[in-house]
Amino acid sequence: MPDIRPSVEPNAHSARDSGADGPQAPIEQPRTFAEPRPQPATRPRTTLHGPAAQIAFAAEPLPDLDDPAFGRLFDRFGDARVVLLGEATHGTSEFYRARAAITRWLVENRGFNVIALEADWPDARVLDARVRGLRPPSDLTAFARFPTWMWRNAEFDAFLGWLGRHNEGRAPGAQAGIYGLDLYNLAASMKAVVEYLERVDPEAAQVARERYGCLNPWAQEPQAYGRMAVSGRYAECEAAVTSMLVDMLARQLQETAGSDEALLDATQSARLVRDAEAYYRAMYYGGDVAWNRRDTHMFDTLKAVLEARGDDAKAVVWAHNSHVGDAQATEMGMVRDELNLGQLCREAWADTCLIGFGTNSGTVACASDWDGPMEVKSVRPSLPESHERQSHNAGVDRFLLDLRPNVNSALRRGLADPRLERFIGVIYRPETERWSHYVECRLPEQFDAWVWFDETQAVTPLPAPAIAAGEDDTWPFGL
Repeated sequence: MPDIRPSVEPNAHSARDSGADGPQAPIEQPRTFAEPRPQPATRPRTTLHGPAAQIAFAAEPLPDLDDPAFGRLFDRFGDARVVLLGEATHGTSEFYRARAAITRWLVENRGFNVIALEADWPDARVLDARVRGLRPPSDLTAFARFPTWMWRNAEFDAFLGWLGRHNEGRAPGAQAGIYGLDLYNLAASMKAVVEYLERVDPEAAQVARERYGCLNPWAQEPQAYGRMAVSGRYAECEAAVTSMLVDMLARQLQETAGSDEALLDATQSARLVRDAEAYYRAMYYGGDVAWNRRDTHMFDTLKAVLEARGDDAKAVVWAHNSHVGDAQATEMGMVRDELNLGQLCREAWADTCLIGFGTNSGTVACASDWDGPMEVKSVRPSLPESHERQSHNAGVDRFLLDLRPNVNSALRRGLADPRLERFIGVIYRPETERWSHYVECRLPEQFDAWVWFDETQAVTPLPAPAIAAGEDDTWPFGL
């Protein structure tokens, strides 16, 4: 089993046959694999057999990323409440651009109004203020910590520019917002709770300061808190941060649902503090506890945002394949008892759609070690026994595979056997790739659709400002 903690996002995607209940695509009439596809392959290929032949038969070639027709091909998933868009790496240009094109279509034509990121809640709120013309919630320098290129890149910045223009002139309730699902940036989250309470209830703010005082010594180094708490050399802060969250939830219940975004921000910040405290303690126990706490937090955050935005809210999620796919269809769930965001969304909303992305070769923005400098590395061609190699052998440079049961049951049967799948996080170590970046997965159960780019390029990073004193925070291992 590969060691994916520092290198990959533990993978997960579900072993369920229920696909998104979106627009029902017409069921294709049976054809023999000898029958040619309407569109020719874009690369020369030898005679195909097995999974590669089935992929070539079912693959829908994708137009250029800048062509409006690209996003339109994903309209079939537009009836879903939540569409999760994955990525096989945290540093590939085509993945960001494809997610931007799909999201743009869903926002403009299908009423999606929540864009949720595998990103810290406080940092994402700064981006939300930008795209909605609001005053930033604090003086936080967003996404200035490692890995800066993950959300500070030209591809994502172009999407934010479009979203800002889309929101112009729209009422606040009709705007599409940006939200972070992850549980890091402990210091900024504690600060957000206290600052909100200082404005509305100074006495409650003092209570918050006292409760969070337990964590203050570790706000910039939460991993150290976990180590000390587990060793018994420092008292756990669980009771204090849980009490703070309970108070904020009670305060939220007293308000009209969704009417106070500042209160939503503060309540979610309190949830982050509670869950981060538990996460950093769990890291020292090993096993699946820490990962499960993290993805459960992401799901709870997404659910809270959708509830706050109202019954008509619909979300697009941008996260790594390991969070987007259903964990039950990977080693993550089958071997390690880990769950993930995609699995939890499927269980909560029957019309959830999980879309994975893959590539065979090219370049990627990454680091060799945690907190190391960004590098552009060559992505090794995929291993022969992998889903990626079967996709490459199909001979189509860009394609969409619709894996839903009601669309192509024959394809699902052909791809049902577990195969290796590659997961590259912010760290990429090609020299140990088989053990640090591959995990066995059942692709048709892991995803409702598979988007393929045979050769891809690294994202274009944007400069990251220097971090103000006291603003740094420790990121976790993993994806």
